[in-house]
Amino acid sequence: MGLSSCFFTFRHLLLSLLLFHSALAHFASSNKPLCHEDERSMLLQFKESLMINEDSSSFHWDDPCRPKSESWMSEEEDVDCCSWDGVQCNEKTGHVTKLDLSNSCLFGTMNSSNTLFHLVHLKWLNLAYNDFNFSEIPSAIKNLSELSYLNLSDSSFSGQIPFEILELSKLVSLDLSGAYNLELQKPSLENLFEKLGNLKSLDLGNVKITSPIPHNSVNLSNSLTFLSLSDCLLGGKIPSSLGNLTKLVHLDLSSNELSDKLPASFGNLTKLVHLDLSSNELSDKLPASFGNLTKVVHLDLSFNELSDKLPASFGNLTKLVHLDLSFNELSDKLPASIGNLDSLELLDLSSNKFSSELPASIGNLDSLEVLHLSSNKFSRDLPASIGNLSSLKYLIIYGCAFWGKLPPSLGNLTQLRLLSLHSNNFAGELPASIGNIEPLEVLAISSCNFSGQIPLSIGNLTRLTQLDLSHNNFSGTMELHMFLSKLKDLFSLSLSSNKLSLLTKTTIDPIFKNLRYVELRSCNITEFPGFLKNQHQLHTLDLSSNKIKGEVPRWLLNRIILIFNVSFNFLTGFQDQQPILFLGTNSPFVLDLSSNNLQGSLPVPPIRTLSFVVSNNSLTGEISTWICKLEDLAALDLSYNSLSGNLPPCLGSFSPRLQILQLSRNKFSGSIPQTFLNGSLKMIDLSYNLLQGRIPRSLANCTMLEFLNLGNNQINDIFPSWLGTIPNLQVLILRANNLHGMIGKAKRACGFPKLRIIDLSNNEFIGKLPSNFFQCLNAMKVVNKSELSYMQGMIPSVDLLNRLNNFESYDYALTLSNKGLMMAYGKISNILVAIILSCNKFDGEIPTSIANLREVQNLNLSHNSLQGHIPSQLTNITSLESLDLSNNKLSGQIPQNFIELTFLGVFNVSHNNLTGPIPQGNQFTTFDNSSFDGNLGLCGKPLSRKCENDDSKPNENEDVPDSKSSFALDWKIALIGYWSGLIVGVILGLNFSTGVQEWFAEKILGRRSKRRRRKQRRRSRME
Repeated sequence: MGLSSCFFTFRHLLLSLLLFHSALAHFASSNKPLCHEDERSMLLQFKESLMINEDSSSFHWDDPCRPKSESWMSEEEDVDCCSWDGVQCNEKTGHVTKLDLSNSCLFGTMNSSNTLFHLVHLKWLNLAYNDFNFSEIPSAIKNLSELSYLNLSDSSFSGQIPFEILELSKLVSLDLSGAYNLELQKPSLENLFEKLGNLKSLDLGNVKITSPIPHNSVNLSNSLTFLSLSDCLLGGKIPSSLGNLTKLVHLDLSSNELSDKLPASFGNLTKLVHLDLSSNELSDKLPASFGNLTKVVHLDLSFNELSDKLPASFGNLTKLVHLDLSFNELSDKLPASIGNLDSLELLDLSSNKFSSELPASIGNLDSLEVLHLSSNKFSRDLPASIGNLSSLKYLIIYGCAFWGKLPPSLGNLTQLRLLSLHSNNFAGELPASIGNIEPLEVLAISSCNFSGQIPLSIGNLTRLTQLDLSHNNFSGTMELHMFLSKLKDLFSLSLSSNKLSLLTKTTIDPIFKNLRYVELRSCNITEFPGFLKNQHQLHTLDLSSNKIKGEVPRWLLNRIILIFNVSFNFLTGFQDQQPILFLGTNSPFVLDLSSNNLQGSLPVPPIRTLSFVVSNNSLTGEISTWICKLEDLAALDLSYNSLSGNLPPCLGSFSPRLQILQLSRNKFSGSIPQTFLNGSLKMIDLSYNLLQGRIPRSLANCTMLEFLNLGNNQINDIFPSWLGTIPNLQVLILRANNLHGMIGKAKRACGFPKLRIIDLSNNEFIGKLPSNFFQCLNAMKVVNKSELSYMQGMIPSVDLLNRLNNFESYDYALTLSNKGLMMAYGKISNILVAIILSCNKFDGEIPTSIANLREVQNLNLSHNSLQGHIPSQLTNITSLESLDLSNNKLSGQIPQNFIELTFLGVFNVSHNNLTGPIPQGNQFTTFDNSSFDGNLGLCGKPLSRKCENDDSKPNENEDVPDSKSSFALDWKIALIGYWSGLIVGVILGLNFSTGVQEWFAEKILGRRSKRRRRKQRRRSRME
């Protein structure tokens, strides 16, 4: 046979085979089985048991729901349910094997009678992102014994996961996540690990489990690749057996209560790509075995208590794209091996304790887009290699300790959109290269010690929306309109608190499309900037601490400004004497006009004012009843004016939000309004007025009250023991009134549980000092001084760096007799504890119960008619710095053990009937004659009167110091007394700057607090 004939035969044979195969396929398809009639009926009944609700809250918002079951047809013989949306069948048997109704807008309840659970051939069931109205997962789920895939996530199931789910032994994937009302208790997680041994994927995120992770997870070691137990209330340790799940690719244990250290066995999980252990209580150091996770791409260990240094082995994780170690206690140097992670796109090391320099190898991370290093202890220069991060978009390194000059290479970051460097110790000038970063939208470099002139190249950053250069040392004279002329997209501008002199006069004012926030505090401005005339969207304007004189112009009062601060200027009033301010403002409003030269009547703020501060002016007249309309007011400060007349009756009830009511240093008269219904009030100061009548009993309704000062008025009443029912009252000042009678008991067994400062001086109280009253003052017995704090409220304000926190602190202040002086306390620290009962008519003995108040610093019982001996038990008040018992009728001796009061800076027992020797040594070497005058029976130094048994000759067995060493010893003792007593009180009391007070308190008082705590611990062990 020829070659051509053979080829023809082969081709004919091949064609015949193809035709046969085609015919066979056609025959098979034409005879493909339809879905079973009973299963079609079950699906239709399942459809009818639920509603379609496209507005349900359980739907997947990223992908709007689509009602798949709406297309299912009614029961007809020629309808094949296998072709319905979301339904798949076995091609050979026709049985329904797969049902995907995820995100299908289903709404309604489920129970075991639902026909869904009659589809016993199902292998794949997905009902995720629907709303089953908090029904329980039906126990009939066990009927679907062929299931290998089950997804009920985010579908509003609730209650206990049924035990019957353990009978689905063929499950390979189980997802019940996103159901915050589901619980896994019986069965337990241990039961589930034991029975479902074929699982490859398990997601129980947000299911309430509240148990430790079981050790029997090893049962899944040959199968499990995906495990998520996020936000399950898991507790205890992470078992080392978890390291046996060596096939895991994804592990998420975030947002639980897992504690103790991470097991080294984590290093066995070498296939991990995603690991999230964030928001737990994990502690101790990171195991070096983490360096074995060389395939991990996403690693999140944030919000734990991990400590010690970062292992150098982290440099092995070269495939990492996302690394978040923020909010831990990691310390020491950042290893140079961090530079090996050249795939990183996000690196967050913020809020740790990393120190020393940032390694230059950080510049190797040329894929990095987000670098967050804030709130660490990095120091030294920012490495110039930072300029190599050519992909960087967000650089956030505020609150570190970087110093030195900012490297000019920063200008190479030409993709940067946000640069936040504030609160560092940089010095020198801001490099002009900053103007090269054209995409920059946010430049926040406040509080960095930059000096010199602000570089004009910033004007090239035409995309800037936020510019904050405040709290530096920038200097020079600058024409504001020229600097801002190109920055048309500015949203917020802050140049406050530098050494700048801004010139604001111009013939052409720049116009900004979106300018909302302007802070130009302390910029030597002498007039209201003209460019503000064109800003009709202004939200916040801070021109405080400048040199602006005259009146607030009409054009500014017509703006819809929500936060307006012009305090500490030389303003005298408002143009056209406008009585009502900012008429067009119907939004929440904050106004600070304090410390000016305002005259005339009190201006009327907008109806929705939140904070109204006009203290330290020369305003006169009465408070109009308009104040009763300010129903949103949280803070009202009218102090240090010359306002007069009666207080409005609504004062204690007009605003349910009012927290601060400060009306001191005026000329208000009449009685205090008798109706206080406001449970939000925390601070009331009506001192230094001419108020009369009684203290309103309704003040007991102010259950949040911390500070009450009614001193220096003409109030005529008895002691308000009923104030003891206010649970948070810490400061009570009733000084210099016409209060009289005896101090009675509180209505309940013990009152004033948190009181730590009380001043009843200069009144007409009589009778014995109330022993039972002192026994109740628990806050004076033990004061927590572990951390220095100050009494303050929060008033609405603005924070350009964090607009979600629109509040600032309002420090409570008072004047108090201490160490023989009236001291002004601009801030009241938590260590200040005082009892001042001087200038009354108390008699009888000093009760020993005062000695239990161990934390009292200032005790003044002078100018009374007290009798008897001075209790030696007063030495138990180990914190005592000032003790004044002068001008009484005390007798007997000064207790010799008073030399143990080593913090005592002022001691006065003058003008009593004391006898015997004055204690010698320690603090008593610092007190002069005036401390003991008027006691004819006292003897010994510093008085010239020698005691009868005083032997001036030294004991032969004692070493006699020479005059030089004796002088040195006396001088050291004097210094101890003076500094530990007098100066501590003065520094905390006088109106020094806040910075000085805080520095002194941290450096000096911090050490003193430690010393006291050590003494307390020793005392406790002895007891």
